[in-house]
Amino acid sequence: MARPRKVPDSAVLAACERVIGKHGPNFTLAHVAAEAGVAVGTVAGRFGSKHGLLVALMDASTAVLEERMRAVAQEHDDPVAAVRAALLATVVGIDDPETAARHLGQLGVDLADPVLRERFARQRKVVREVLAELLAKASLPGAPAAESAAALLASLAQGVQLDWALEPEGALSELLSDELDPLLRAWGNPVSDGHAHSRRDGR
Repeated sequence: MARPRKVPDSAVLAACERVIGKHGPNFTLAHVAAEAGVAVGTVAGRFGSKHGLLVALMDASTAVLEERMRAVAQEHDDPVAAVRAALLATVVGIDDPETAARHLGQLGVDLADPVLRERFARQRKVVREVLAELLAKASLPGAPAAESAAALLASLAQGVQLDWALEPEGALSELLSDELDPLLRAWGNPVSDGHAHSRRDGR
């Protein structure tokens, strides 16, 4: 008799992420087990509890996010294009507003937990660090220091996601592009005070 196929932890964590999108913070280990096609005892045995599962999911999602950002950035020779691609990579897979809203509901619960809050802060730090590395190589004379610019871009992405979840019109990636591209152009082509006065005075 063939042995049953062992479902890897990564598949269970992916199932957990999908379940959160369906049930929000009210999801259970039973939901995750059913989604992953394993027994509840298997999930509990590997992760200990719902809290342990969420910690593992946050750690895994941070690693995946960093890898995705770096991978898409490497596809571009232009450092500015690499910055743009890396930021857009942070919203890959977020294409359903109802699912996004449920994930935001789970985030609200996570932030009340010291361990999960620390994990989320670490994820945001990783995003800023990757962006800062890319920004340091980009020709954006009008931008602030790389660390400050990275924090601004990360906050922009978070704000656009929240606005989109509240009023879902169009694709999230397109909305983020609409906010990001004018900012990158402004940073890349700053107008000096003298030029600004000349333009306003018609000279």
